[in-house]
Amino acid sequence: MNVIPPANRLRNALPKIGIRPTIDGRFGGVRESLEGPVMAMAQATAQFLSENLTHACGLPVECVIADTCIGGVSEAARCAEKFKREGVGVSLTVTNCWCYGSETMDMDPLLPRAVWGFNGTERPGAVYLAAVLAGHNQKGLPAFGIYGRDVQDIGDTSIPPDVQARLLSFARAGLAVATMRGTSYLAMGGVSMGIAGSIVDQDFFQRYLGMRTETVDMTEFVRRFEREIYDHEEYERAIAWVRTHCREGKDWNAPEKQRSRQQKDRDWELSVKMALIARDLMIGNPRLADRGFKEEAEGHNALAAGFQGQRQWTDHFPNGDFLEAILNTSFDWNGIRQPFIVATENDALNGVSMLFGHLLSGGTAQLFSDVRTYWSPEAVKRVTGYTLEGRAEGGVLHLINSGPSALDWTGEQTQDGKPVVKPFTRVTPEEVQRCLDATLWCPSIVEYFPGGGWSTDFTTRGDMPVTMCRVNLVAGLGPVLQIAEGYTVELPDPVHRALDERTNPSWPTTWFVPILTGQGAFTDVYTVMSHWGANHGAICYGHIGGDLIALAALLRIPVDMHNVPAERVFRPAAWARFGGLTSQEADYRACATYGPLYQ
Repeated sequence: MNVIPPANRLRNALPKIGIRPTIDGRFGGVRESLEGPVMAMAQATAQFLSENLTHACGLPVECVIADTCIGGVSEAARCAEKFKREGVGVSLTVTNCWCYGSETMDMDPLLPRAVWGFNGTERPGAVYLAAVLAGHNQKGLPAFGIYGRDVQDIGDTSIPPDVQARLLSFARAGLAVATMRGTSYLAMGGVSMGIAGSIVDQDFFQRYLGMRTETVDMTEFVRRFEREIYDHEEYERAIAWVRTHCREGKDWNAPEKQRSRQQKDRDWELSVKMALIARDLMIGNPRLADRGFKEEAEGHNALAAGFQGQRQWTDHFPNGDFLEAILNTSFDWNGIRQPFIVATENDALNGVSMLFGHLLSGGTAQLFSDVRTYWSPEAVKRVTGYTLEGRAEGGVLHLINSGPSALDWTGEQTQDGKPVVKPFTRVTPEEVQRCLDATLWCPSIVEYFPGGGWSTDFTTRGDMPVTMCRVNLVAGLGPVLQIAEGYTVELPDPVHRALDERTNPSWPTTWFVPILTGQGAFTDVYTVMSHWGANHGAICYGHIGGDLIALAALLRIPVDMHNVPAERVFRPAAWARFGGLTSQEADYRACATYGPLYQ
């Protein structure tokens, strides 16, 4: 299978990380003795970040270092000008000595910023860190503070593990902020079945994320069907690939309601065309210009999108499940490539949550799902006779939705023999085939989808560390973020079938158990379910809760529930000044005080 080279498919340039080496400005012996060590610290930091970070599209992250050390406001201004020319989207100041705080600090109000103050005794880098963070706080320009636990020698250019973790967490969150800025969320259709998340709030996207919202009526799909506004050659290749690799599963409809073979074949043809059209609407397609459709070739520069589907579309046309599943997956008929982010039922808030996970995880495919059912140990025992054990002994959450789950979430990609979801650049052709082999495509249940279509059917493998999150909007408060780290689990096949077939066996299932703390929303599995803020959740491979908290702070979105250990919670230094008995209270106060990033 072809592996498509990493590429930036949007109009925006990829953001870079700017490194600002600040220095004591006093010449006559002080500055001269520090020029080499300070610049070496900046170079080591840039090398570390470039070697350990990639954009979600797979391209390496570039770092830009100021031309000189920054000892005062004039050099700070020259650095800021260079950063603008070079497309810097994240600012990181590093130093191992005292510097003039307000004269050397980064004053750009939109750039995510952090300061690493070297923990050494020869020169007071930590003193500068405290002074400049106080200046940031006083000026209303919050910054993350990074300070190593152990003292290092002044010439030591190694980066301790605790500092590495802080640098990466800040950089991932900062790059996510910078990547979203200036892109679009594309709503294909409008509100689905009254779901609040699909009432797309343009103010939220603009003021909190720096994104515009684009809207396309679903009749645009009909127009492109009828006028054949898609790449015909690619369509023929795609439908042939589908016929070879997408295995049909059981038709769970009553015999008298089952669609004919001719209808099912047409459903496949329209489903493939829908996927092509949705992708072209998001990012454009130069092949359309070759056929005379120059406006359509441009697309909407969409970093994420949503497909309304239900009900007006699905009452007449095939559902969007194939469209959503294949676009969210890290491969298709063209080869292995970066997944798209497409939200079911145009739930833009869950789409944003998926986008957060995608950007923070280096471009992995995300899982969109209903947070459908809490199965208690007692209920499982009553229905199946089975006693839950291991991670599942306190009950499980049934994550299931009407078919749009990315095929990566079969868990058939592996690392060291364990199931994982990989960034697309590390997915192998053999793993693609295993994902396809583990997936069935069941005819849609016509009670839900009278217009036909297909649903992915698989069961996610267990023992994968995952993070579920969700952005919710609350009147009078604004956006809030929920986070639940946990693990996927596997149930014995007869138990799984007994529980799964009570809902809809033609849909994909992920059994999820959150990590419990014994307090608040994480007292037990039931309380996690009862505290969840909406019917949908976005699930990302890996425990990324700490990065989500950092990202939320940069965007000024408070976190209303999480189970991230305290040592992985990372927010700007100013948050510690906002009082309260818990960091959660301080988070709410800080976000309310600073307001949306792009207000």
